[in-house]
Amino acid sequence: MTDTDIKKIVKEKYGRAALQAGSGKSSCCGGTAEWNPITSNLYGDQETAELPTEALLASLGCGNPTALAELHPGEKVLDLGSGGGIDVLLSARRVGPAGHAYGLDMTDEMLALARENQKKAGAENVTFLKGEIEQIPLPDRSVDVIISNCVINLSADKEQTLAEAFRVLKPGGRFAVSDIVVRGAVPDEIRRNVELWIGCVAGALEEERYRSILKKVGFEAIEIVPTRIYTMKEARELLVDSCVTPEAIESIAAATGGKFMSAFVRARKPNG
Repeated sequence: MTDTDIKKIVKEKYGRAALQAGSGKSSCCGGTAEWNPITSNLYGDQETAELPTEALLASLGCGNPTALAELHPGEKVLDLGSGGGIDVLLSARRVGPAGHAYGLDMTDEMLALARENQKKAGAENVTFLKGEIEQIPLPDRSVDVIISNCVINLSADKEQTLAEAFRVLKPGGRFAVSDIVVRGAVPDEIRRNVELWIGCVAGALEEERYRSILKKVGFEAIEIVPTRIYTMKEARELLVDSCVTPEAIESIAAATGGKFMSAFVRARKPNG
């Protein structure tokens, strides 16, 4: 599968997810509509109380980076793969009117939904940009913090994505993302399964590989902290609505149980 194939499939899947959310339906990327082991229970009621329902329905994340990134008033923050805009809108609250929150997405349907959610939320310190996370349409040293929610694992060129994140951060800037991370080897057939790419699993980096790429592109103070480790039972739930055959579900669940985790990945760009 080429990088172009992956990009096309991801755009199509997330475009459909945006349309579902816009019509008031859940846009989970795997598992049952009622409960998903990756996307469920990420935000507190207090956080989402004043946000448009469509922003929450369009959330396909695996964590809550805005709660973990320690955003401060006046900062500029960029969300890579911003989807329906929930993390951008939450970030905009945290940085306040003196700060600014950017959302970057390559899917027209998601951008339309995010801009509608911005309008409903009355968020003026927000800008949604069209583009790819491998080629961020912002100048060098232009943001204080980069967040992302279960999107970097979908990139076909993660080193380029992380290098771009480093480029647009100011000296001393912070990288603070939620992502799917692998501990240990994963069978090749799982990584080849297209549905799992879209389901936020098959493209995940192995933990030590993630660290090595972050270090290679220039980051320091690298931390990877598990926030949720997926069991065999949860792996089965994730695959229920996928195109994987029932016969294959058990073997895939056995191969992945305990190896995939949601994690908070934190790093810093050196000063100077």
